[in-house]
Amino acid sequence: MALTLYLLRHGQTALSREDIFCGSGLDPELTSEGTEMAQAFVKAYREAEWRAVYSSSLRRSIMTAQPLCDALGMNLQTRAELNEIAYGSWEGLTKEKVNQEYHDEYISWLADPAWHAPTGGELAVAVARRGLQIVEEIQRQFTDGNILLVSHKATIRIILCNLLGIDVGRFRYRLVCPVGSVSILEFTANGPMLRALADRSHLPESLRSLSGT
Repeated sequence: MALTLYLLRHGQTALSREDIFCGSGLDPELTSEGTEMAQAFVKAYREAEWRAVYSSSLRRSIMTAQPLCDALGMNLQTRAELNEIAYGSWEGLTKEKVNQEYHDEYISWLADPAWHAPTGGELAVAVARRGLQIVEEIQRQFTDGNILLVSHKATIRIILCNLLGIDVGRFRYRLVCPVGSVSILEFTANGPMLRALADRSHLPESLRSLSGT
């Protein structure tokens, strides 16, 4: 059995519902629907023979990961390296507001977030470096089995781009990652192989059809 990473985005929050910039500088809880998403993941994946469960240190991620750990009697390992990208001065703002107040920086970021950070925020390449640290830590500890990483929209996409050889600066335009979705990456003899991207088949239609990102 190959080493397989399951990258689960946290459940819905009030800010994801409104499509508001919410990075490592904000720490909202899940909505009731977000909690339902976490429970739906447990129902679908509790038999997957997990070796370990990791989460970012932010509440929305921990609240998504903890139900599986509780069901299996496993310890949840939190890592700040899995936190969302830092949006700096854009935290808590809509895209429209950012475009108005930080227009030039916003346009540069849209063009290449790898090397243009949000105002006072974090480069995508910095997120890629810290994400790779966690992957390398896992590879040192485990040679096979299923590992769950519960993280965030930008961070998951950046990690996937980094491992799959996709330009990190394209993470916003090449990979989707809605709330409650899971992407599956298997380490094969030929390198990382994407087995699933942003799968939400474990969620009922009522949760898949919610507004937001």
